[in-house]
Amino acid sequence: DSLVELPIPEGTEITVCGDTHGQFYDLLHIFDFNGNPSETNPYLFNGDFVDRGSWSVEVILTLCAWKLALPNQMHMLRGNHETRNMNRVYGFEGEVNHKYDGTIRQMFTEVFRLLPLAATINSKVIVMHGGLFKEDGVKLEDIKKIDRNREPPDSGLMSDILWSDPQPLPGRGPSKRGVGQSFGPDVTKAFLDDNNLELLVRSHEVREEGYLVEHDGKLITIFSAPNYCDQMGNKGAVIRFGPDCKPNFRQFEAVSHPDIKPMAYANNQGIYGT
Repeated sequence: DSLVELPIPEGTEITVCGDTHGQFYDLLHIFDFNGNPSETNPYLFNGDFVDRGSWSVEVILTLCAWKLALPNQMHMLRGNHETRNMNRVYGFEGEVNHKYDGTIRQMFTEVFRLLPLAATINSKVIVMHGGLFKEDGVKLEDIKKIDRNREPPDSGLMSDILWSDPQPLPGRGPSKRGVGQSFGPDVTKAFLDDNNLELLVRSHEVREEGYLVEHDGKLITIFSAPNYCDQMGNKGAVIRFGPDCKPNFRQFEAVSHPDIKPMAYANNQGIYGT
């Protein structure tokens, strides 16, 4: 299914991480302070593992290795950067070609297409990379049925999940990205109510403190790439959820890394836009 259901047994907490964007040394720091994945320390990574940072290969291989070792404790969702067009522009394709070859690059493309698009935690929290939909009345069953084994179309449920952003005002508006849309607190509340959920967790945007609670406490943005692209000065953060699904935030600063600049393998040297 394109939506996975993750229970949290008593005595266990799951850690939700946002964008890591090829910042391998910051990923290792998360495991240092929050513990390696284990049967009692599961993780959910909410997309955008690659591009921008220049150790995207190391990030995705590390996450995949943990997934193979602990398939029921390491979970990965697709982000808008787990797509061929984004990889071509923002560095991952060039990095894989530099470190490996086209065969390995194609393998990553196939892996990305199989990643789920959303997850629920204890039937209370839903996690997806971008956000909500252009239309009302979308049910969890609709998300489960999305054909994800492809590149994202320009519009529709899959595109909205990967690209949309929250806005402070009610209703919906055009996206600043040109894909997906902006959605207000009333849209978030209606979706959660329709699906008997309490909270939406998404990523997709830098936040100065590593996270931001919005929409009357019903939406959290989590971003786990501190000092994004060595320029933004932001903190990173992760969220730990126990069985009651009350969020517990852990913030962290960027750590040092070898002197290879972000976007070293990219065709586009900007960090903004999409």
